[in-house]
Parts: sequence; structure tokens; C-alpha cells
Amino acid sequence: MVTTTGMLSAIVGCETKNGKLTYPLAERQEVKDDYFGKTVADPYRWLEDDTTSQVADWVEAENSVTQAYIARIPFRDALKNRLTELYDYEKIGVPFKNKKSGKYYFYRNNGLQNQSVLYEKPTLDGEASVLLDPNTFSDDGTVALAGMSISNDGKYLAYTVSRSGSDWHEIYVLELATRQKTADHIQWAKFSGADWHGDGFYYSAYDAPTAGKEFSNVNENHKIYYHRLGTSQTADELVYENRQYPKRFYSAWVDEDEKTFFVSESGEGLGNDLYMKTLHGNAPLVKLTDNFDYEYNPVEVIGNDIYIYTNYKAPKYRLMKTTIDRPALENWTDVVAEAQDVLNGVSFIGGKIILTYTKDASTHAFVHTLDGRREHEVALPTFGSVGFSGDKDDKETFYVFTSFTFPSTIYKYDIDLNKSEKYLAPDVKFNSEEYVTEQVFYPSKDGTKIPMFITYRKGLKLDGSNPVYLYGYGGFNISLSPSFSTFRIPFIENGGIYAQANLRGGGEYGEAWHLAGTKLHKQNVFDDFIAAAEYLISEKYTVAQKICVAGGSNGGLLVGAVVNQRPDLFGAALPAVGVMDMLRYHKFTIGWNWASDYGTSEDNSEMFSYLYAYSPLHNIRNDGTAYPAVLVTTADHDDRVVPAHSFKYTATLQAADTGSAPKLIRIETKAGHGAGKPLSKIIDEYADEYAFAMFNLKMTLK
Repeated sequence: MVTTTGMLSAIVGCETKNGKLTYPLAERQEVKDDYFGKTVADPYRWLEDDTTSQVADWVEAENSVTQAYIARIPFRDALKNRLTELYDYEKIGVPFKNKKSGKYYFYRNNGLQNQSVLYEKPTLDGEASVLLDPNTFSDDGTVALAGMSISNDGKYLAYTVSRSGSDWHEIYVLELATRQKTADHIQWAKFSGADWHGDGFYYSAYDAPTAGKEFSNVNENHKIYYHRLGTSQTADELVYENRQYPKRFYSAWVDEDEKTFFVSESGEGLGNDLYMKTLHGNAPLVKLTDNFDYEYNPVEVIGNDIYIYTNYKAPKYRLMKTTIDRPALENWTDVVAEAQDVLNGVSFIGGKIILTYTKDASTHAFVHTLDGRREHEVALPTFGSVGFSGDKDDKETFYVFTSFTFPSTIYKYDIDLNKSEKYLAPDVKFNSEEYVTEQVFYPSKDGTKIPMFITYRKGLKLDGSNPVYLYGYGGFNISLSPSFSTFRIPFIENGGIYAQANLRGGGEYGEAWHLAGTKLHKQNVFDDFIAAAEYLISEKYTVAQKICVAGGSNGGLLVGAVVNQRPDLFGAALPAVGVMDMLRYHKFTIGWNWASDYGTSEDNSEMFSYLYAYSPLHNIRNDGTAYPAVLVTTADHDDRVVPAHSFKYTATLQAADTGSAPKLIRIETKAGHGAGKPLSKIIDEYADEYAFAMFNLKMTLK
């Protein structure tokens, strides 16, 4: 039951009274829902419709208050200058080769370009030339190159474009010999690449959405099409759809030799189902699996053998094999069985298999033969993260390695000699020798040991006086591994500590670790994060008033929940693009797909009560309890976690009695969930966030 009355209020006031900010007022409307006999008010539901002029006025007024506050931080501009200086270095991605043409491709950013540029080289040591420069796609850098795929004959490049950070993509084609764009143009593609076969490619798309609702309505009827070069999208062949399950996702994959075609069906479960057919004759599409509880990912086809990376009856994953003529699940056999650590990556290079494992949230890499026998471990510089690039038929391979104080560095690797040679190291204005990273294991509320990385300047005194930036995620089987970011440097070089906790709900220890932070166990994630702050306090790293807690998306939900539950533990909070309304998240774009982790308010009364008990929007205190300073961030084109989550949460927070610390929202324009955002916007956003955090943690900028 939903009832609505009242008019939107005028936007008023952004002045300060008695040292306390006043905020744009939003009228509380009489909107109520009934959940299993429980009436729940939703007074700011009008903020869900971000196409109205009233919401636009509210957004403008909120941004004005926030920018006025940020402008008063004395070191904000100096911080932005330092962030710009640190980021101004050449960044080059791992090179990859097209087997047919023998040419190399890589991404490069000269330092402060809004978008990285795609380059081509005739040989590894040859002269590079610009192949595709996304900085020319728009004047402000908000149109991004989201992905690319070179045809197996080396003649064409299909590339996907995202506008203003949206998950909606367009696909274009470039003829590589002439560097001319063809007339081919695909619209309304989403969660799709371009998988080549013959003189065309497969892609996934939706029907054109309702005008004005492109970024909020639920997406339905995902389909796989085949596009033949030189034809209109309207002539594309519908290859696969399943109208029985309109909300599910469907994606295609074709092996490099174009012998087999796979369809992955996912959504509404923890895993996916897998279909396959051969690409000669009129072979039918055959369903290989029938259980959405597991992931089935074909990674390579060699001869008659299909290799599949899966957690089927193996919570820490394994590599299995079957054959093209007997592909059904009952015929699969182990190549590399499940191990003690989590198998998180499989690469076929030079007639070998390189497997990467996660051990205590850090990556280890090993070389195996095609029959699964381990040959040796790849020696890495320290604990960190690694990714490999190469072809199954080519001995040449590269990998990129990074850690908290180790900028992303590219190595050339001899797979037979097990020898790494530094190929390219960035010149960052940062002396890593002055900093240290340690890993600790702290007890959560129920005694579970949680790993956490802590990075700070050497010689820092652990006297309880140091500011801390505590980051977490804890969801969707996603692991937080060590990585380098120049944006953290000003915080730690000014006496701060960066802490990254590997919470339950992630994938650091396999599916059991993931499930321990889902649905009716989600509180474990919040307990883990709260325990991280308590550990940092008890071990004299810091005190409560000097902890900034941060996270994005599911991590934004995490921040919102722990601030409600333990506002006394934090001095500042940065919830970014967060899932804040746990009762209605499934009603927007692809939110329904998160039910495997969250459950929904419509499942049953127990699930509703559990969600309602921690939902950030519905548990903001209004009794005078002092909250930390909060800066919410979102973007107007976020069609992953719609901005309505952040809008409603902020309006509720500002209306509540939570003390004098600022409760602000920063709403980026022409941006989405994060991917594809131009560097100029990224630097501005980090400058605002870190300035807000450092100012409210009583830090200064040296």
C-alpha cells in the first residue's frame, strides 16, 4: 500500500547558524508501504524521480551547500595541486598481441589525460602510433573507451563507448589497415563485449528503454545478437533470448579458433548456467549445466578440449576439462583440483597454464603443464596483486604487479626459465622506501580472524594520535587485494594511516567466506568492520575521533550501516554511490540481481525484518546522538546504484538530530558509478573527499 500527499517544498537556506550548517529543506510526504503488517514511511520517495525539476533544484541546492563548505577548507586547493602533481606521470598498460597480425597493443596516459589512449606497435620494440584516442570523443572527457576486441584475422577493432559513466554502451568498428571507422554502430548494449566470429561479432543488448527512464527503470529481456559487418543493427540476427526469465543476463563467448560458441546465463543466483554449440554446420545450442549455485566459466579451447574455471562443488575453485563432443557437466574432470587457497585466475600462455591464487588476500602465481602438473612458482616482489597477458600459442608473456607502496610495474616473463625482467616501471614522485605495509589478523565479534593491511610512514609513533583512513567492501565474492594509488599519498605523507580490511562477504577465502557475509549473515560484515576500528584503537594506532571510514557501492552500504550502529567510533565517513535503501533497491535498473547477496524485503517477513534492521536509510538515529562528519558522493548518471539511494539517505540524515558535524552530499554531473570517469573529475572528487576527511580529522597539509 502506497499513499502520497503534499507538495514539494521550496529549497531554502545554506547558511550557518550557531556553528551548525543548515541544509536545503525537503518536504516529508505521506508515503507509506506495508511489509508483512509493518508500516514503513518513505517520506522522500519523490527524490527517486531524478527527471523532475524539483529534484534538479534540490540537487543544485545541495551541491551549493557542499561546495561552499569545501571551499572554506584552507588547504583544499593545495591538496588538489598535490594530487595533480602525484598523478602526473606516464602510465602504460600491459602490452597484448594479435596473433594473426603480430602487432602489439597497449594503453598509455601521458600523465593528466582524461582518458587513456590505445596505441599500436608493429613489433615490441617498434614505434608506437595512436590507434584510438577517447579524449577526442568529447570536449570534457566524459565519453570513455569502455572496451575493445580485435577480430581474429587482425583486420578489425570493435570498441565500446560509455557516455557520462553509464552502463549503457555503444559499439563501433575500426578498420585497422586504414584506421577508418566503418558505418557499423550498435546502441543499447549493456554488460557486453564484442565476440568475433567470421565477418561479424556477437553482443548483448536490451530493447531501447523508455525515454526519460534510461537510468532508473528495471532492465528486462537481455538478448544476444549477431552483427554482420556492413549491415544495420536492425538486420542483426537474434541468437538467444529467454523470455521465461526476463531479468537474467545473457553473454556470449567464442574461442580464439572460432570452433565453439558459449552462452552464459546469470542473475537471480550466485552463479550461472552454461550453454554451448559448435560453430560448424547447424549444431544445436546444448545446455551443459543446471544449477545457479555455481560459476562455470570456459577459459580456453585447445584441440578438442574445453577448459572451465569453476567453483562447482569446490568453494575455492578449480580448473576442469571436458571435450567438444562430450561437453555435459557429468563428463567434466579435474585438471587442477581445489586447493587450500582460492584459485582466482587462469591464463593459457605458451603451451602452459599460469594459475593465480589468493592467500590471505595476496596473490601468488604458479606455472602448470596442460595436464595440471605444477612446475614452479613465479617469484613476485612482495605481497600484492598480479595479472598476466599472453597467448596460448606464444611463449611471450607479460605481467603487471602492484602493492600498497609498489606502483604498478610491468615485467616480461620467460615462462620456461621462470625468469622475470622489469619491462616498464612508472616514475612516480613518491619514495616507497619511506613507507611500510604490514598485515595483521584481528578478531571480529564472533572471534573470526579478519585480515587487514596497514600502510604508513616508517617511524610513525603508535601513540593513539594518528588519523586513519579505513576502507572496506565485504560483498559479492569480491576480494580487496593490495594495490597502489597516488590519491592515498597526501593522507599518509601527512601522518595518516591507510587501513584496508578484508571482510566477510568478499572472496578472499572462497565461497564459505562470501556466504558468511550474505543475507541473514550480513551483520557479520558490519561487525568485521567495526572490529577493525576497535583493533586500530586498542593497538594505539589511533583514537575514535581520528578514523575516517570509507567505501563505495556495497561499501557505501557498509559505511552507512556502521555509522548508524557505532557513530562513536568515527570522526568522518565517506559513503560513495552506496546502496542505502535496502527495502527498495531491487526496484531499480539491475538491483534485483543483488538479491543473491542481500535477499529482498518481499521474500518473507524474516528477510524483511533483517534488512529493515540494518538498512542505512531506515536506521538513522534522531535522538541527539552525535554522528561523525559525513560526505555522501554519487553521480547523476549512475545506473548501477541509482542516485536515489544517496538522495533519500542524505535528506533523512540532514533532517535528523545527529549533532553539529556536517552531513553533506556531493553529486557529480555527467558521471556514473565510477567507470570511465575523466581524470579531471576524479582529481576534483578525491580532492574534495580527502580535504573533507582530513579537515574533520583535524589534520593539516604540510
